[in-house]
Amino acid sequence: MSQKRIRTPGIEDAPAAPGRGSEGLSISDSQALAGAEEAAVDGVRVHDARADAPDEDLDRSLRPRRLADFVNQTQVTDQLAIFIEAARGRDEPLDHVLLAGPPGLGKTSLAHIVAEEMGVPMVQTAGPALERKADVASFLTALEPGSVFFVDEIHRLGRAVEETLYPAMEDGELPVVLGQGAGARTVTLPLPPFTLIGATTRAGLLTTPLRDRFGLSHRLEHYNPEHLGEIVVRSAGILGVAIDPEGARTIAERSRGTPRVANRLLKRVRDFAQVKDRGAIDAEVAASALKMLEVDAGGLDRSDRALLDTVASKFAGGPVGLSTLAVAIGEEADTIEDVLEPYLLQQGLLKRTPRGRVITPRAYEHLGLQVPDAARSLF
Repeated sequence: MSQKRIRTPGIEDAPAAPGRGSEGLSISDSQALAGAEEAAVDGVRVHDARADAPDEDLDRSLRPRRLADFVNQTQVTDQLAIFIEAARGRDEPLDHVLLAGPPGLGKTSLAHIVAEEMGVPMVQTAGPALERKADVASFLTALEPGSVFFVDEIHRLGRAVEETLYPAMEDGELPVVLGQGAGARTVTLPLPPFTLIGATTRAGLLTTPLRDRFGLSHRLEHYNPEHLGEIVVRSAGILGVAIDPEGARTIAERSRGTPRVANRLLKRVRDFAQVKDRGAIDAEVAASALKMLEVDAGGLDRSDRALLDTVASKFAGGPVGLSTLAVAIGEEADTIEDVLEPYLLQQGLLKRTPRGRVITPRAYEHLGLQVPDAARSLF
């Protein structure tokens, strides 16, 4: 069944409008129902796992359609397959699902798959786009029975908006407040049965009342190179690009364990092979293209290496404070914390200490530098 997607992406944070909490939606809010406008998305690094707007339609075509095609996350897909089959057998909507994990691992794809497997429409929005309780009400009252309501970045919901979801998730009802002051009264609107799927990259920011209302909670983990290689081969087939197993593995090993990054690198390697008239993508073509993109064998790009090299050469390996490091490499502190550091920490190339950032002996070896004796004594 084709899925109905209503997309209202929001990029910039906006404060939630004042509300009365979970007691209901005011009539003034109801009169303010309006769709959100499309927001422009700035370009991102080739290794940034956040969504890239220009490639959005192409990325959607590369998504798996069935649970059987969703590789690596068997601990999630095996459970979902059982729960989906049970729900379909009872002719009930699936229980509400929370998907957590780093960006680019397939949370949105998994939400699409759940809707496809259940044979129901999917309505999609993002947490920052739901600024008022009226925004939530406009979506919930328009749902078809059994629909999947997908909210990306659900941890960015405002408190008043979040509380509007409580009775909808738990009782299938939406309280609406009519009137003001002493004469105000609450009317409860019944909602069609639906499945809320929330996706978050920061599960710790979810409030306990919201988190506890999800009947199913799953965390997606990074992919190993073998499974990423399978994804690259499948995506190459969809794109009509010839690729051999070694070429796919070369791309997979430099993709940071993230399918979105693997697909993005594949498209850039495809461009390189096309312009250089190299034909099929093999290990040599992939390596040459990734060298041009300044992505090394460890999956680090120029920005990653610049951070490590700055700490090693200008600050004697650290410790160095975040604000000082941000000025030294010309990046915002938030960019360092949210984009650059996570992969370096995962790979054991960087340490966060109370005194600041310190690079490890492994980072010196990766940069081809001699490890100072002082650095060895720290580890």
